Amino acid sequence: MTTTNTTEPILSPETAIAALSSDDNQIRYYAAWWLGKHQIQAGCMALCDALFDERYRIPGGGYPLRRQAARALGQLKNPQAVPALVTALECDEDLRFTEAAIAALAAIGDKKAINPLLNLLQSTQEQPYEALIEALATLQVWSAQPQIEAFLKHPSERVQCAAARYMYLLTQQPQYIERIVKNLNHDNMYLRWAAVFDLGAVGHQQAIQAILTAQVPNSLKLLNLKRILETLLESHNYEEKTALLIFQAIDDLLIQL
Repeated sequence: MTTTNTTEPILSPETAIAALSSDDNQIRYYAAWWLGKHQIQAGCMALCDALFDERYRIPGGGYPLRRQAARALGQLKNPQAVPALVTALECDEDLRFTEAAIAALAAIGDKKAINPLLNLLQSTQEQPYEALIEALATLQVWSAQPQIEAFLKHPSERVQCAAARYMYLLTQQPQYIERIVKNLNHDNMYLRWAAVFDLGAVGHQQAIQAILTAQVPNSLKLLNLKRILETLLESHNYEEKTALLIFQAIDDLLIQL
């Protein structure tokens, strides 16, 4: 790939795509962000190329541009990116990049990602297990139950919550929601936030009440109540009482902002 020392301001899809070839790593990073933020489908292949960038590497060994390109592809949700993202999973030098690629595959929702993700789950190497388990739940890969159930005892509480989320979506047993709800009172603010996002993916009545009383910012409550509401409305199989409860809760939270 050729590079250029002169980069036009990123104000259009064309300038953003061209900026990915800049010799300025910060500009390239911003271009990837811009293409994802504005969901520019024309940038899909250029972003796929950026998944294998070798030029922007930080001293710790990570690849910032690769990470941002993966996040952007998740925002595009273009199935054409699946082969490149699957190949990107083979990179074992940057777990944050692997995590971003897994999340992108989950967002796209293509079933071609299932076997590569299962291979990661069975790998003996360390993986971003929280993102991996969440992706398998999103893709409804219930065959992984035996492996994922073991993660309920993982040292990381966030991984435990991801496993509980998977198990609830599979079994509908409230005991798994209770595992997540416990973290809403955790001293660690980030664990409380992660628990709210897990509950937002569950959408159970108990989850709604737990989100409303959680010690997290109202903006996070709103975001996850919106996720639950969207899931309920898409299912066409919900109690009107539950939907009205969420609408009322959203109205109350908006007044408080």
